[in-house]
Amino acid sequence: MTTKTRLSTAPPRLAEDEVVLQVSGLDVDIDTPKGVLRAVNDVSFTAYSGRTIALLGESGCGKSMTAKAIAGLLDPVAHVTGGSVTLAGTDLAALTPRQRLKFAGPELGIVFQDALTALNPVYTVGTQLGEAFRIHHGLSAKAAKAKAVELMGHVGIPQPETRVNSYPHQFSGGMRQRILIAMAVALSPRLLIADEPTTALDVTVQAQIMDLLRSLRAESRMAIVLITHDLALVAEEADTVAVMYAGNVIETGPVREVFSEPHHPYTKGLLDSVPVGAERGEDLTSIAGSPPELHDIPTGCVYQSRCPLATELCRAERPALQATGDGREVACHFWKELAVA
Repeated sequence: MTTKTRLSTAPPRLAEDEVVLQVSGLDVDIDTPKGVLRAVNDVSFTAYSGRTIALLGESGCGKSMTAKAIAGLLDPVAHVTGGSVTLAGTDLAALTPRQRLKFAGPELGIVFQDALTALNPVYTVGTQLGEAFRIHHGLSAKAAKAKAVELMGHVGIPQPETRVNSYPHQFSGGMRQRILIAMAVALSPRLLIADEPTTALDVTVQAQIMDLLRSLRAESRMAIVLITHDLALVAEEADTVAVMYAGNVIETGPVREVFSEPHHPYTKGLLDSVPVGAERGEDLTSIAGSPPELHDIPTGCVYQSRCPLATELCRAERPALQATGDGREVACHFWKELAVA
């Protein structure tokens, strides 16, 4: 059991439920040999201080692409072609690349799913943790190293005074993930993007990592965007959820309400596929078919090929997100029929 230390320069607490991130109508296109493909289409959601919003969906549904667009980390072949991203009152699209770099760290941090890939193997973790303080605060190498030791203790890494000189490969997977989190929150950002932060970790370590994120969120009231396909993780950690499918947000709302009474057939299919109370030998429920390829997104509803409620209307007209009450929205022509089913 490790003991976390409190940072000597504690971040200012944000106001309760302050709007930190506003994503409105975000479009991301990818240049391919087959032409331009739409990977993220008209995505909108809001992240509030002290709260966690989850982007939920199958692999390839656009969750990570949305996060990269927000963070300004898109690959050269991908481009934001529409919509806006406003963080702490600043329109990120209006920033130059140099301004965007200065904005990252103090306002936005990101935790990637593969810590061993994200960390540089040829530098000690102390050097990598201290870099943010040297760049943004102009600290000396000695002062930055002291901050790195403090950060390592804060995220529960034992013996930080000696381990600050270790390299990434000398840490376990869970400890490397803690180091990534320490790097992301080093400058007390208003927003933390956690992209599958517990992937490839065992269940016990997963719980420890999420407990750490929960503690850091409560301490500074930062907003967290949690990207995952894990329904249990969303139910346990998130306040609100935005369900994504084929690059589109198809349902949003408070987690408790969405999970107890889904208004979209895809959300219901995901929840029905969880083997709760299943007996050995029983067939498991699943959603038939696969998500459409980016070059073959249908004209109407993106979920029509797998939806048991699909009609000619669904094939002809794509439903827009519409309010269904209690802070919920859904993109489905027949959500009322599903709600009373």
